Amino acid sequence: MIVDLPDTTVSAVSKALVKVREEGGAVALGRVLTLVISSAGRADEAAIEAANDASREHPMRVIVLSTNPDGATRLDAEIRVGGDAGASEVVVLHASGETTTDTESLVTGLLLPDAPVVVWWPGEAPEDPHAAPLGRIGQRRITDAAASADPVQALARLGAHYTPGDTDFAWTRLTLWRAQLAAALDQPPFDPVTGVRVVGSSDSPSTELLALWLGLQLDVEVDLVVKEPGDGPNGIHRVVLERATGPIELSRDEGGVATLTQPNQPTHDIALPRRSLRDCLAEELRRLDPDELFGDVVRQEGDPR
Repeated sequence: MIVDLPDTTVSAVSKALVKVREEGGAVALGRVLTLVISSAGRADEAAIEAANDASREHPMRVIVLSTNPDGATRLDAEIRVGGDAGASEVVVLHASGETTTDTESLVTGLLLPDAPVVVWWPGEAPEDPHAAPLGRIGQRRITDAAASADPVQALARLGAHYTPGDTDFAWTRLTLWRAQLAAALDQPPFDPVTGVRVVGSSDSPSTELLALWLGLQLDVEVDLVVKEPGDGPNGIHRVVLERATGPIELSRDEGGVATLTQPNQPTHDIALPRRSLRDCLAEELRRLDPDELFGDVVRQEGDPR
């Protein structure tokens, strides 16, 4: 069900939420957090759909704020519940004109009481998420460097301004890669890694983070090889861990199947799919404490290239 509230106020939206719950029998007692999605221009329907899917694992209130500073001054809203909102309740705010000057106030009155707040920028994110108006109210702040015009530069800005509670989907997309590489090193022979090569697309911030993580964890020099987009699979292409007994190599093709080769062992095909927005969001919502390892990685000033 979708309830439209044209030319409204935050107070009227809050009252309408209560009315919708009372009439529809929906309650907010099971909601564990508030997710605020910030987008410039039109509301990001792909992000809303991902939040709806993730809400089946993390029941929540979703507040979507789309802003258009150049439009006429007004606030339009819609409330989505039931089949249009998964296991959450979604409030979409379309702010334009002068109503966009105080985004924090637009959202604050709709937050669930005594519940954590997570803020997500699915598109271009502010240079310093923690200092942004919406970022100040969030315990966790999620960005996606891959959605920026210059993904690697966006990641560098995040590292320069990192504050505990910040995270980025470029890091979340590495979970399966990190797990597979760690599992490979957890098998005999336990020779130390003497060198690392990471190959990936030049516009892939995940490739950059993987190289930084391996260099930090293994304390070795990392050879980062970047290729132009379209020259091979998107994102991470291949990781090679050099050891005295022979290299470990993990490579992925476009189909989401990775090939793992190790000395004196048969070659293995491993499912290593590209993670969807829903998967990334659901993983980040499982932990609301700061990700200290991500902070250590993204703050590294050295460029492995």
